[in-house]
Amino acid sequence: MLNLDTHVLLHAVGGELTRRERQLLENDSWSVSGIVLWEIAKLDQLGRIELDLESPDVRRALAAVHAWPITVEVASAIARRGVRVDPADEPIAATSIVHGASLLTRDRKLLASKRVPLAR
Repeated sequence: MLNLDTHVLLHAVGGELTRRERQLLENDSWSVSGIVLWEIAKLDQLGRIELDLESPDVRRALAAVHAWPITVEVASAIARRGVRVDPADEPIAATSIVHGASLLTRDRKLLASKRVPLAR
């Protein structure tokens, strides 16, 4: 199972994936940290993206993606693993660590991490 960061999920919904991303996503199931759904709502609220979360098509697409909750284990991994990135990316990275779900991201700091399992 792949763990998608916020922007990869948005690119997937918008049909703006790279060939590599498309191949990875076609061959595996998708998941996100619960904070990704919050981040999408905030980006929409701030006018940085246009995505109607009330749209049946958007809801159906997002419902097909497994959402990992932010658990005590994820919070503990944030504290002890020392992955220092954007605050919203920390639970995304910790979710990959805790659940062993390879992270699909374009974020350079996350890609440089030695601790986060990355989709290759």
